[in-house]
Amino acid sequence: MTIKLFIVDDHYMVIEGIKSLLRHEESIIWSGHARNAAFCLAELRVNQPDIILMDISLPDKSGIELCKEVKATYPSIYVIGLSTFNQQSFIKKMLESGASGYILKNATKKEILEALQTVMKGGIYLNYEVSNQLKSRTSVPFAVLTKREKEILKLISDGLTNVEIAEMLFLGTATVDTHRKNLLLKMGAKNSAMMVKLAIEHNLLPIGK
Repeated sequence: MTIKLFIVDDHYMVIEGIKSLLRHEESIIWSGHARNAAFCLAELRVNQPDIILMDISLPDKSGIELCKEVKATYPSIYVIGLSTFNQQSFIKKMLESGASGYILKNATKKEILEALQTVMKGGIYLNYEVSNQLKSRTSVPFAVLTKREKEILKLISDGLTNVEIAEMLFLGTATVDTHRKNLLLKMGAKNSAMMVKLAIEHNLLPIGK
């Protein structure tokens, strides 16, 4: 059984890493890759793979939203969520959006192949770590924030714009925008105001900000 595989991830090293892991697998046919949602959708208009390995955190749109769009337009394409996040909320949202599986970016070659084969047969694949997380009754309300994300969250709560944050932290505005989008995704917030409200509720900001 051959599998036409497409990868969507904004990190080139991740794409190349997966390609390197599977390069000797005769059953895998590379269908292409995209580093954002817009390019993925453009590619799918002319080239439909069997399976898409889809990062849930993309620069222009969350993988959760992209998965919904892909499944609505191309229901025969299988989607497997690909992420560093193993929180219940992300896993559930991705599956609810139509994904047929969810694996972490530290997955082994064996796990990736098992995921592809299971999904092609119409099954749902969750690797051991992801499956255990879903069964767990205790889960943090959202993914753990990095030191940089906490720093940017504080500045957002202070009312600073992306440009002002970029100047203060000596970062590119695109980098700050990516961090902001990741924060919204991680915290399940629709906008910055909701994100700050959640941050206060979960004691992620200093008292008095």
